[in-house]
Amino acid sequence: MMQDYGGRHRNWINQAVKKIEADVARSADTHLLHIALPAFPHIALYLKDESTHPTGSLKHRLARSLFLYALCNGWIGPDTTIVEASSGSTAVSEAYFARMLGLRFIAVMPRSTSQEKVREIAFQGGEHHFVDSASEMYSQSARLAAELGGHYMDQFTYAERATDWRGNNNIAQSIFNQMTSEPSPIPSWVVVGAGTGGTSATLARFFRYRGLPTRIALADPEASVFHRHLRDRSVSSVTCPPSLIEGIGRPRCEPSFIPELIDRAYAVSDLDSIAAARVLSRRIGRLVGGSTGCNLIACMALINDMAKAHEMGSVVSLLCDSGERYRSTYYNDDWLAAKGFDTAASERRIEQFFTEGA
Repeated sequence: MMQDYGGRHRNWINQAVKKIEADVARSADTHLLHIALPAFPHIALYLKDESTHPTGSLKHRLARSLFLYALCNGWIGPDTTIVEASSGSTAVSEAYFARMLGLRFIAVMPRSTSQEKVREIAFQGGEHHFVDSASEMYSQSARLAAELGGHYMDQFTYAERATDWRGNNNIAQSIFNQMTSEPSPIPSWVVVGAGTGGTSATLARFFRYRGLPTRIALADPEASVFHRHLRDRSVSSVTCPPSLIEGIGRPRCEPSFIPELIDRAYAVSDLDSIAAARVLSRRIGRLVGGSTGCNLIACMALINDMAKAHEMGSVVSLLCDSGERYRSTYYNDDWLAAKGFDTAASERRIEQFFTEGA
């Protein structure tokens, strides 16, 4: 007797994909913000504002791609519990899509994750499972998924392959289309952080596929392994205390991170990342997250180098998420003092970059 294994949940999968595609159709593209640089009249800086996604961050794109990838691979059915290792933003976005499909979602994350993000995961219908350190997330996620007969989404492995880097309205194509009417429409550089490495891979592959000269710069927290791995491929993990900048930087070199696609890297201190986020927030009139601050520090270094070399052009980076998620941390002076941070001097230097080009 013939048995039809593959078609058992086919109708449910078809409907699930349609629901996610309908969500895409309802969501307008995110804005590209021009950041004024009075001290650099021949260089333009832009930030792709990913905070305006329905779940408030760049990770909305990743979560959507991961769900479509898992659905089309037959890994998710109508009764599958979704488990993910995430420090917050990916979990918020995956909880959103899990609820859309009527699936249970559990986020495995460090206890240090901001309470704002924990509350957002719960708001989207997700549950949380805390671990003491980021390095425990992987094994605990796999264990939970196995125990529950669920699916471990594993963003750190599948991020770079789940997104169609050739187009299909990915973030690279969106930036390319939005830059069309700018004075320097082909960016000299795109600056991006790495958590999974999926976004940097999508951007770099797209620009290479289109034959564009745009290069990729990595903005990486000092505590992260990625900039170390780029310098010395034998370094694949670090044991130093983790960065306080959520969403980027990792203690191990993730499977989705492809070093050959990175042209330059900048190691950025947590203090400077937070200071830059605070300065940028004042300049655009709303709060941005620490990963955006990290990106800004790398942009500043690139722009200074371009100016010294008398280069003209544009630099594009990402406004990854809203700073509203970090009111209790990066924008809380008591929290900063408890961490031993005084951002005042760094903030003055960053302000000086905008006004005087220092």
